[in-house]
Amino acid sequence: MHKKPLNNKPLMEIGGLAKHYRSDQPNVFQNINFNIARNEFICVIGHSGCGKSTILNILAGLESASEGAVIMDGREISGPGLDRGVVFQGHALLPWLTVRENIAFAIRSRYPDMGKTEIEQRVQHYIDLVGLSHALDKKPSELSGGMKQRVGIARAFSVEPKMLLMDEPFGALDALTRGVIQDELLKIVQETQQTVYMITHDIDEAILLADRIFLMSNGPEACIAEIVVNTLPKPRSRENMHHDPRFYAMRNHLLDFLVHRSKEMQAQGMRPAQPLLVYPGAEPEELAIAVTATESV
Repeated sequence: MHKKPLNNKPLMEIGGLAKHYRSDQPNVFQNINFNIARNEFICVIGHSGCGKSTILNILAGLESASEGAVIMDGREISGPGLDRGVVFQGHALLPWLTVRENIAFAIRSRYPDMGKTEIEQRVQHYIDLVGLSHALDKKPSELSGGMKQRVGIARAFSVEPKMLLMDEPFGALDALTRGVIQDELLKIVQETQQTVYMITHDIDEAILLADRIFLMSNGPEACIAEIVVNTLPKPRSRENMHHDPRFYAMRNHLLDFLVHRSKEMQAQGMRPAQPLLVYPGAEPEELAIAVTATESV
């Protein structure tokens, strides 16, 4: 609803992040360093146990890092805040409230002085974006799993967070419902210019949604092994992206990492100090431009 100001400085800067739960045990992950630009969509892929969700919880302020810092808009994150919205695999809706009331509750938390009329308008706006205006006065128990998750997404967007953090939000949904919500998420992100950090195990989902894909090595002592720049042009759609020859280069690269390279890294004890930056399927001219742009940052 509000235009976000142009700002070339990264929205979030993560440096030297590590996590351990016991001093006599190795780190779950370590040496995690990356920036997230404004309006960027990041997807994170890795095997179970590499610390993906723990990193997301640290970014959300729900968990503390053992080492390192997370800086957002020049301030270190030390706890939860309404400048970050979180969507988990479970919808986490308040069961005694209707769809309308769940979203209104979030908006009032973010904007306590906002009038009732404006709150109602915002509720209607965001519920329209996920196509659930017909369910405004239903309670969560009356909704399907996919509908609940769409309400959760609408609620997260309604507080206009600077960063949206999503932990496998579609993991429990059937393929058809998942595809519909992916399309809705793309539409909302394009409209709101939302910055998103999302965990997924679905390679095709990452290719559809992400600007960059972080590939994490296996734990313990996991790290970000590769940062894969999505070379498929925007706009993308589930119906046509597989016609682009770069799609299979992207998909094969991601799949090979999960099936082979991550295990080889674990067996050889490889933990790169900096992730490898790759552009699967890029033409030489495109790669030269991309490398020049990266070096100028």
